Amino acid sequence: MNIVIAMDSFKGSMSSAEAGNAAKEGILKIHPDAEVTVLPLADGGEGTIDAITLFLDGTICQMKVRGPLNDTVDSYYLFVPSQETAYIEMAKASGLTLISPDERNPYEATTYGTGELIKDAIGKGAKKICVFMGGSATNDGGAGMLQALGCRLLDKNGDDIKSGAIGLKDLDSIDRTGLMGLDVEFIAATDVTNPLCGTNGASHVYGPQKGATPEMVRQMNSRLMSFAKTAGHDPDEPGTGAAGGLSFALKNFLGAKIVSGADLVTKITGLEEQIKDADIVITGEGKMDSQTLNGKAPFKVLQLAKRYGKTVYGITGTLSEDTDLLLQAGFTRIIPLMDPSMETDKAVRSVSMTLKDLFENI
Repeated sequence: MNIVIAMDSFKGSMSSAEAGNAAKEGILKIHPDAEVTVLPLADGGEGTIDAITLFLDGTICQMKVRGPLNDTVDSYYLFVPSQETAYIEMAKASGLTLISPDERNPYEATTYGTGELIKDAIGKGAKKICVFMGGSATNDGGAGMLQALGCRLLDKNGDDIKSGAIGLKDLDSIDRTGLMGLDVEFIAATDVTNPLCGTNGASHVYGPQKGATPEMVRQMNSRLMSFAKTAGHDPDEPGTGAAGGLSFALKNFLGAKIVSGADLVTKITGLEEQIKDADIVITGEGKMDSQTLNGKAPFKVLQLAKRYGKTVYGITGTLSEDTDLLLQAGFTRIIPLMDPSMETDKAVRSVSMTLKDLFENI
């Protein structure tokens, strides 16, 4: 029996690889002769760099950068010299996990640190830079990243504006001179299709998750609208709302192509080739619901498995009201790890053990 396990991370408890290996351990206890392959899974968010590092002959470049709230944080990215390509996970410099819950403030958070990673990669000789979106603490439209790369965002007096979405209220003009001469191909990897602005835009949809109050959401959306107008670019273009609008800046200032993060990771890891030869495919994430079907990594696994007529199990923290939708989409079975009545802290601590036990009993 050939089993392929491709699990996304279970946020707050296990990485993609840890979840996959826990499931593998449980399977081998009852099927010791099974051939079990664990492939890390990601869609551009948390854990993406760690997932792809195993499959690329590259070097982890560590450095200190400006964090989302202007403090100094330790960060890193992957540089593959043979490809002259750098892979950057924006959450490693500008992510929500770098801020304690009581400090979250997307109105003031900046992507400056992400720009510092990009600048360092260019200095090392990168001719292609892939920026993975997801898990951002920011909502500055990529303004901080642009400032780190030498683009000047100026107020009416010709002075540089403050970083973060809050600074955009003073934006009067943009000097792109510092971006000239960047001979680099940029890729923005995301499965978010939201535009920069509007009720379906970055501020309204993702702002509250980052700690924004309703008034903050209104103000941030207004600032991003003004930013887009001053820059002369469309705020309604699909995909430009990813990572608080970072994809807007990457595309419109740096010429980035927006691609599916899950598809890119799938290609790097060779997941499709593994699924072709599998008898059973297992995927999952902390919460499987209707959002899973909107291009998230487990859905990409499902699509590949269906293409080759494979049995597909979906593993989730707890069953959601959308379970029937998941089954209709093609999952053979959705399997919960824990009872909804369990306390969150206890549930998180028990996920690894529960995964092992689960597969001993399937």
